[in-house]
Amino acid sequence: MAVVVAIVVLIFLLVFILQNLTDVTIHFLGASFTWPLGVSLLFAAIGGAALVALVGAARILQLRRQAKRAPH
Repeated sequence: MAVVVAIVVLIFLLVFILQNLTDVTIHFLGASFTWPLGVSLLFAAIGGAALVALVGAARILQLRRQAKRAPH
């Protein structure tokens, strides 16, 4: 079932990217480049998800260390 859901999400993502092919100029840290809007939003979403995963993993590690130190 999870594979079917993943395929449907990927199809929606592909349709979104294909419908948003208008070029936009991105300015980031002094660099400037032109990408399609859909691809730019995809990279922004991936970056946000990676940041959330990183912060979540750091918090889990912090809680595990605290649990090991706590008396049982």
